[in-house]
Parts: sequence; structure tokens; C-alpha cells
Amino acid sequence: MKTVEIYTDGACSGNPGSGGWCAILLYKGHEKVISGGEPQTTNNRMELTAIIEGLKALKEPCIVKLYSDSSYSINPFINGWIYGWQMNGWRTKDKEEVKNRDLWEQLINLTRKHEVTFIKVEGHADNELNNRCDAIASEIAKKGRIQE
Repeated sequence: MKTVEIYTDGACSGNPGSGGWCAILLYKGHEKVISGGEPQTTNNRMELTAIIEGLKALKEPCIVKLYSDSSYSINPFINGWIYGWQMNGWRTKDKEEVKNRDLWEQLINLTRKHEVTFIKVEGHADNELNNRCDAIASEIAKKGRIQE
């Protein structure tokens, strides 16, 4: 299997508000940047969408090192919460309904296709690719906000 690195970030101008997302895929010295946005969304939805779209861009099953600064998106996999949510009928340990279930379900399906290792990076720090994702996602969110 091919090994691919994916860096992701999401942004929102207002929360909720217009949002943007970006994923940078790296494979053997090649780079592919994908991005998009939604007119009315939340930051958490954009963070998850960036990861989903990055994984969807892969044409075959891959070993993926996925980098994100979003604790919201990464911790449920790193800490195993995602499996508890499923077993509890998509409820948190506090019995509250899990938000963004539709996106979590898409992401789970993609993690079944690919071998994904989630890696937390510090946001707005010295990670060049994370900063590029942030800049692209933020610009898309701002442009969407201006058009409203």
C-alpha cells in the first residue's frame, strides 16, 4: 500500500457562519491541495470535512498519516471515544447526542478503507503545512462571508 501524508484544517467566519476547509496531500514528493467551503456551517464541521475530503481524494486504499490541529476531530479516534459513541447509540458518556453524526459516520467509513494514523499538531505554530491549510481555509471562509 502507498503511504500518504495529509494535512488538514477548517475555518469559520462566525460560528456558525461561512466556512472553509483545506487538505494538502503528499506522496513521494508530489503535493495536491484541495479545498472548499460552505455558506453556513460551523468550525467543527469544516475541520471534519477537511479530513473527509482529504481521505476521499485517495484513489485506492492507503496508509495515511493524517495531521490536524483539531482536538475535536482527532481525539475521538486517538482516545477511542468514537467506538463508545457508536455502542451508545451516538450518545456521549453524558448521554448527550453526538453532534455532526453524519460527518463522523462518513469518516468512520473512510477509516475502514484506509489505515489512518491521526497525529495532533499544534495550531498556528511552526508547522508550515498546517499553517498553509489554515490560510487557505480562512481565506475561503472570509470570501464566503463577504458574499453574504
